[in-house]
Amino acid sequence: MVNFLLERTAPLPLDEAWRRLTEWPRHADAVPLTRVTVVTPPPTDEGTRFVARSGLGPLGFDDPMEVTLWRPPTDGLPGLCRLEKRGRVVLGWAEIEVRPGPGGRSRVIWREELRVRLLPGFFDPLLRGAARYTFGRAVNRLLRRG
Repeated sequence: MVNFLLERTAPLPLDEAWRRLTEWPRHADAVPLTRVTVVTPPPTDEGTRFVARSGLGPLGFDDPMEVTLWRPPTDGLPGLCRLEKRGRVVLGWAEIEVRPGPGGRSRVIWREELRVRLLPGFFDPLLRGAARYTFGRAVNRLLRRG
C-alpha cells in the first residue's frame, strides 16, 4: 500500500478548478491509455460511480470508483471529494481538495492511498513513484485545459 500527496496552485477560481478536476470523463484525456465511463446518471454527487479502464485491449483492467463525499466549493469555502476504489486489481481511495490560494488562485491537494492486489510490498517504492508521476501529470493537464 502506498500513500502520496500532490499539491498544485492554479490561476483559476475555485469553481473552475473543481469543475476541471471532477468531470470524470476528462481524466481519460489526461491519463494515457485510459478511458472513463460514468455509470450513474448526472449530476455528480455522493453515490456517483465511474470506471477507468486502463490498458490496451485485453491487456487492461478496470478501476471502478464511487464518490463517497461530495462537497463542492461554495462562497470561497474549500471543496472536498472522496473517491473509494472498488476494483479487483486497484484498491484504496483518493481525495481531491480545492481551496482558496494566494492572489485569487486555487490550491489543489490530491491525497491518495493506493493498493494493487497481489503486488508485494517490495514494489511499493516503485508504485509510489509511478503513481506520483502519472497523477501529477494528470492533475497538471486537467488544470491547464479548460
